[in-house]
Amino acid sequence: MSNDGATKSAILLMTMGETEAAEVLKFLGPKEVQKISAEMVNLKNLTHEQIAAVYEEFMTIAATKTTIGMDSNDYIRSMLVKALGDEKAAGILDRIMQNSDTAGIESLKWMDAPSIVELIGNEHPQIIATILVHLEPDQASSVLALLTERTRGDVMLRIATLDGVQPAALRELNDVLSKLMTTGGAGKKSIKGGVRTAAEILNYLGATLEGQVLDTVRGHDPDLAQKIQDEMFVFENLLEVDDRGIQLILREVQSETLIVALKGASEEMRTKIFKNMSSRAAEMMKEDLESKGPVKLSEVEANQKEILKIVRRLSEEGQIALGGKGDEAYV
Repeated sequence: MSNDGATKSAILLMTMGETEAAEVLKFLGPKEVQKISAEMVNLKNLTHEQIAAVYEEFMTIAATKTTIGMDSNDYIRSMLVKALGDEKAAGILDRIMQNSDTAGIESLKWMDAPSIVELIGNEHPQIIATILVHLEPDQASSVLALLTERTRGDVMLRIATLDGVQPAALRELNDVLSKLMTTGGAGKKSIKGGVRTAAEILNYLGATLEGQVLDTVRGHDPDLAQKIQDEMFVFENLLEVDDRGIQLILREVQSETLIVALKGASEEMRTKIFKNMSSRAAEMMKEDLESKGPVKLSEVEANQKEILKIVRRLSEEGQIALGGKGDEAYV
């Protein structure tokens, strides 16, 4: 969901009444709710024209949705399989279809990292690994960072070697979590881990913790550690993205985010970014970089990760290719 989309959604929900808005929010995920709620807080001095424009756009879009009020699961499944193929469609369907074997685990997505650690931190590393592969990589990374160093390395090793979870085992795990959080679930689902999942989670850890985890995995299996490292995509890997891809990325990155991110980038990385901007924009960016005071490493890493989120989304949408990392991408 883009910032513009979140703003429009906030305007729509704010003007439709509490009860109706609450019903809509029930169908959204934690990140969407958080994003829209933040936009609601920031809404001020809306004109009648702005509200009317949002409603007009909503009605136009709604008029094209022929499956409203119908059982559209089969339609969605067929559409995604045709568009993306069985494997990719299955991954998306796992996230959007309701009544799964993971309702208890899904509830964790609404909790902050400390609360999740309090709930599962003392469980066996295999159980923790199974739960983390179902969370978003950034949330899983936050949980991982709060575990003890020994547990952290053990969990990551298990994530990287996790081929899949049998539905019966997943149901059992979900039932335990459901009882703890007084929620329930039923259905069928299999969650996969593996090297790619491990790499995605590590991408969100800071450099220090990332190195510690990889060292732990390397101590058990050097080849596995190397495979994880090969799958990781870090900020400097943007050097491998072609100029058209960089230009697409820059269109979606806020200037302040880019300035802070570049404070910790190599000269080669800065040069690549500047050459894909207009000469005027590049000069302004250079001046802003020079005038920017010292920035904490944690702030640099946080802003670089924000940019990498955009990069991964554009890659998943097929708009850019990430050179030499993971599956080959096409544009």
